[in-house]
Amino acid sequence: MSQANGIRIDHLGIAVESLQSARKLYESLGLAVAHEEIVEHEQVRVAMIPTQTGRIELLEPTSEESPVGRFLKKRGEGLHHVALQVEDIAETLLTLKTQGARLINDQVQTGAGGHLYFFVHPSSAGGVLLEICQDVIEHDAVETKRKGIE
Repeated sequence: MSQANGIRIDHLGIAVESLQSARKLYESLGLAVAHEEIVEHEQVRVAMIPTQTGRIELLEPTSEESPVGRFLKKRGEGLHHVALQVEDIAETLLTLKTQGARLINDQVQTGAGGHLYFFVHPSSAGGVLLEICQDVIEHDAVETKRKGIE
């Protein structure tokens, strides 16, 4: 997969103790939270902050036992993951499985803002938790193209 395939950094996920406290720094830089929601199955409250070339995703756990809650206990606040947006998430998942990448999720899930995602374990991604994501609109366009319904 190359840059020509449309892969780009979608967002940086930052684990924080408090969205309200963390967002103040970004707001002082002239950025604004565009979207905030709770993703129940991940037990996390997220705030999306758009930038010119991507987004910053602030992650506040709603439970100490959630993945982000455990991350904060172990490492403290900081970079949690890097998210790459792909054109065909199903194909990317299959490719990574076939190549033996260690995955956190072995199937695509729905996250904040309705985007599709799965995580690649840091042991397969140079020590970084890697999120692979795709917007639902782009996914629907890929599926339509696959079926020959343009």
